[in-house]
Amino acid sequence: MTTADAPPIVFVHGTRFSAGQWSTQLAALREDFPVTAVDLPGHGARSAQPWSMTAATEVIAAAVDSLGGEPAVVVGHSLGGYVSLEFARRCPERLRGLVLAGASASTRGPWAAPYRWVAGLVPRISADRLTRWNDRLLLRQYPRDVVEATIRSGYAFHTLSAAWGEVLGRFDTDALRQVAAPVLILNGEKDTVFRSGEADFARAHPDARIELIPRAGHLANFDAPDAFTDAVRRFARGLPAAG
Repeated sequence: MTTADAPPIVFVHGTRFSAGQWSTQLAALREDFPVTAVDLPGHGARSAQPWSMTAATEVIAAAVDSLGGEPAVVVGHSLGGYVSLEFARRCPERLRGLVLAGASASTRGPWAAPYRWVAGLVPRISADRLTRWNDRLLLRQYPRDVVEATIRSGYAFHTLSAAWGEVLGRFDTDALRQVAAPVLILNGEKDTVFRSGEADFARAHPDARIELIPRAGHLANFDAPDAFTDAVRRFARGLPAAG
């Protein structure tokens, strides 16, 4: 595959984060692929915009168009993974391949109960306190250059309840059956919660495979940036030529 044939790649961040989550991946891939990362509504530069699933999928569609309009590989983490599943359903003609990272658990049934509780609890804690806690957590666990862009962009605690309010109860393996493009289910080995449905998710799609990042948790692109990036690179390069 030449650079001219390389598919565009759009990265979609997880809960409370922003496009800054993907700074390491963007730097590593931009010489070989057209790449970008989005801020979902209510996050990052779009902090003042109200959240909706419809608006979130429109942001991804606009990002695909900004890279030339060819069908893109969409890489979604956690919240961004579920939004990317919805984008795949609504805009199949814009999708070349889908990477679900930390987003292969059903959001229906008993699994959703703890996340409903968290979504209800977060608004009761001050944003300043949550910000200080998140900054300390990230800097304690990861190199500064990996998380600096995330910290600088701030956190979207005010959007968490609305975002997960739409995700919870909405996604299970049926969502994979509606994806027309190849799928990579890319999880941290230690991400037991969001790996809980990975085998069922993979079985629901005729062209899906699972890849695990060794010793990584839910934030696998922070835990093992090079391994995560390499998995996305190999998946993108292995896709069939655009028809």
